[in-house]
Amino acid sequence: MSAFRALRNEKGDVLLARAKWCSSFWCKLRGLMFRRSLPDSEGLIFVYGRESVLETSIHMLFMAFPIAAIWLDSEGRVVDKALAKPWRLAYAPKRPAQYVIEARPALLERVQLGERLIFSA
Repeated sequence: MSAFRALRNEKGDVLLARAKWCSSFWCKLRGLMFRRSLPDSEGLIFVYGRESVLETSIHMLFMAFPIAAIWLDSEGRVVDKALAKPWRLAYAPKRPAQYVIEARPALLERVQLGERLIFSA
């Protein structure tokens, strides 16, 4: 299984050409911490074993730039999204999620609540 995926909407538009699939503890722990930047076409997809509000909460400690945080349920539907700012303690989705996308803030404008997103190798 590839460590990177493309993220598309249901129309087939590529939202992120290269998103790292983060399912391990260490990948989730590191996330984007200590990075100075992130290209517009890249991001992270955090993968959890079940839908949860608590487990899919994120922090922005040790971050140098704001990011888009987008939460998806087990079917890939967007359940929440937020502009996450550096050095904030926590962001949690309003509804349980199984996936968290972290990318450049511009992605927030291209994704709507309730929309289904698709991961492809």
